[in-house]
Amino acid sequence: MHTIQVVFLTVMVFFVIVTIHEWGHFYFAKRAGILVREFAIGFGPKLFSIKRGETRYTLRLVPAGGFVRMAGEDPELIEIQPGQTIAVRVKDGKVSRIYLDRLDDRTNVVRGEVESIDIENKLKLALNADGVTESFDIHPQALMIAKGKETQIAPLDRQYGSKTVGQRALAIVAGPVMNFVLAFVLFGVYFQMAGVPMENPDRLLIGDVVAGMPASKADIKVGDVIDSVNGVKIGADSEKMIDLISKSPNVPLTFTVVREGKTITSKITPKPDDTGAGKLGITAAVPSRSVKFGETFKYAGQAMKNMTIMIFEGFKNLIIGNFKLDDLGGPVRTAQVTSQIASQGITQLTSWVAILSLYLGIFNLLPIPALDGSRLLFLGLEAVRGRPVDPNRESMVHFIGFAMLMLLMLAVTYNDILRLVRGEH
Repeated sequence: MHTIQVVFLTVMVFFVIVTIHEWGHFYFAKRAGILVREFAIGFGPKLFSIKRGETRYTLRLVPAGGFVRMAGEDPELIEIQPGQTIAVRVKDGKVSRIYLDRLDDRTNVVRGEVESIDIENKLKLALNADGVTESFDIHPQALMIAKGKETQIAPLDRQYGSKTVGQRALAIVAGPVMNFVLAFVLFGVYFQMAGVPMENPDRLLIGDVVAGMPASKADIKVGDVIDSVNGVKIGADSEKMIDLISKSPNVPLTFTVVREGKTITSKITPKPDDTGAGKLGITAAVPSRSVKFGETFKYAGQAMKNMTIMIFEGFKNLIIGNFKLDDLGGPVRTAQVTSQIASQGITQLTSWVAILSLYLGIFNLLPIPALDGSRLLFLGLEAVRGRPVDPNRESMVHFIGFAMLMLLMLAVTYNDILRLVRGEH
């Protein structure tokens, strides 16, 4: 596969799994009536930005996740105080735009001093214009303009905090759930493309040839049918083949395979390993069969279960300290592995994307501050207590958690870069 294709597929992998995660948050937030201010892929400075409807869609510099910014999650940045001079544009009897600066440049507006304003509940404005107080209704989607930036107001019923615990929990959990759905679908696609091992095979195939080992210098390719070793028929008995090779370190063997109906024989000398056993540098694979449509759900479910167990085993090793720093990998290493798998073809890449999507969904549900799991934990506490946790305290917890995650990411990214410099994989 060409380098450009590999790079493109690697980028698309991250884009897809992050986008589907954030889309889950976005869709259920919109369904609950929450104003979504921004749908972002990545963090940091904006690379691309476009506004559609009420939401601004942005692509940001650091490709390490994304976010959906909902009204009311954080304190609104713009406040209007009584006594402040503003200008408003009225359309169909309601204020549609509120200007906070460059008032002399505004046309077709009413200028005045704010006597009172409520943009959350009553949506009312009392404005003293030339000594006369005028009352206006404010449109629920009115825009405030300051320093060239437009910000839509967020009435209380459009804010995240005004929704029920169930609605908010659904908007939060939907992100990881969409990753689980994507993983299940991709595992199903993988099994449709790759098939599954035959239950009662009558032969073995060459599953892999290790570079630099004796087999890599012979005429042996992945997918060849293993026929015999030194005249001994192998059939489907991998143990027999391993035993013959292990007992022959530095002894030439006649290795026979069948490729497209042709018999190919090679003389290969096993290389002794650390224990003295002979090794050729091949792995045997069981022939696969195609998967029926109904079986797809079964095998996809089994793959989800098995990978989930492996992921939690990894978390367990982290908790008990059973790891080295070199065992950890960050975005750089993940991108490196993804590019290596992408070069193997779309079938293997599909399986890898399914694993990454499953991992992202599970990781986000952990009760770590700043992750979805922590936000769900606070919602659970609210449901039990009957009142929300102090928003300032919750925000502080998430801020500290996010800072710690960023420090961890910097550490593992530094480790990834050192590994690349040293030429390790």
